[in-house]
Amino acid sequence: MSTALAAPLADPALDAKARAIHEKVVALDTHVDIPLDFASATVDPGGFTASQVDLPKMRAGGLDAAFFIVYTPHGPVTEEGFRKGHEIAETRLKAIRRFVSAYPNEIALAMSAAEARAIARSGRKVALIGMENAYPLGPSPTEGDIDALAAAGVRYAGITHFGHNQFGDSSNPDTEGGDPEEKWGGLSPEGRALVEKLNRAGIMVDVSHAGRKTMMQAVELSRAPIIASHSGVKAIADAARNLDDEQLRALAAKGGVAQIVALDVYVKPLNDSQKAFQERIRNEMGLESPDARAAMSPEVAAVYEKRMADVWAIEPRATVADFVNHIDHAVKVAGIDHVGIASDFDGGGGIVGWEDASETLNVTRELVKRGYTEEEIAKIWSGNLLRVLGAAEKTARELRKEAKPE
Repeated sequence: MSTALAAPLADPALDAKARAIHEKVVALDTHVDIPLDFASATVDPGGFTASQVDLPKMRAGGLDAAFFIVYTPHGPVTEEGFRKGHEIAETRLKAIRRFVSAYPNEIALAMSAAEARAIARSGRKVALIGMENAYPLGPSPTEGDIDALAAAGVRYAGITHFGHNQFGDSSNPDTEGGDPEEKWGGLSPEGRALVEKLNRAGIMVDVSHAGRKTMMQAVELSRAPIIASHSGVKAIADAARNLDDEQLRALAAKGGVAQIVALDVYVKPLNDSQKAFQERIRNEMGLESPDARAAMSPEVAAVYEKRMADVWAIEPRATVADFVNHIDHAVKVAGIDHVGIASDFDGGGGIVGWEDASETLNVTRELVKRGYTEEEIAKIWSGNLLRVLGAAEKTARELRKEAKPE
């Protein structure tokens, strides 16, 4: 739904068909991270920025809609830890709302699936809000707390991130921080309560980053379809965060959707030589631990990133074709109605051919090349996700009706 699209490639007929389809569909990316100073004098997404997503890049690539992410890293399970986490979440939430308020003629915040479709029809870009990591909600959020989250615009919430939290086990335990392989055996009691509260609030439950048991228990418990907002396919890339075929089928049986992520190492994991190279660089720079890397100065970080980039001389990075291989497999296993797309831009995402929002057309072009129809591409880009969001809204209405006394 954009007129300014990326430059054509070698096959004029394929390019013309892809452009025509891309103009018609609503291209929705379900995971775009933002910095803490987003929508400020420092980072103004209304103009060209160093970020992978801003309004000019969205227009250039025909990216029509995005979930901007309220991300909070895992922290101490203490009152002070939760307070700091809440501050970080609030900072990002306010930044997203500040962004849409600053550019009302170009982008608007959607509070529902119907609103998202209406905003897209108006020619404006669509902003939605997702929450990555439920940690900042505290030890025992009330139904009122979750309702307030929904009122602020949050339309999906991820149970965990890296490291087990108070709600469940992560697919990536913080072993250096003392995490066991499993802490809860899936969802904790508070995690089970959280799923129910999210259902009642109409917020989609997101199982990306959740451990396998956590994910499967959430699927079983949830009254509404759930999503994996940014995950890959384990059958192709055996990464901890990726979904195996049984998980894909379970997600589909619940009516949910797996949003396939365009992040190099989840599309095409590093080989042993690349891992050894990275370990050597970290050892040489005294950056073996995650804490040491988190504390890097900007100058050290620049050197580290430059040296780490040489890992791709050993084995080339993942491409759009590699990425669509994941989509193909997910469609084969889960069905065309249960697969979507996520970039994880500005959070590690980006592959050769889809380095930022300006190259979004290339994904549609590869889907057309693989033989997907316009109807199928429309489902993959946004139709499936918006259907699930609508189902979450419907479930919330039903649950609230059930709770009312006769």
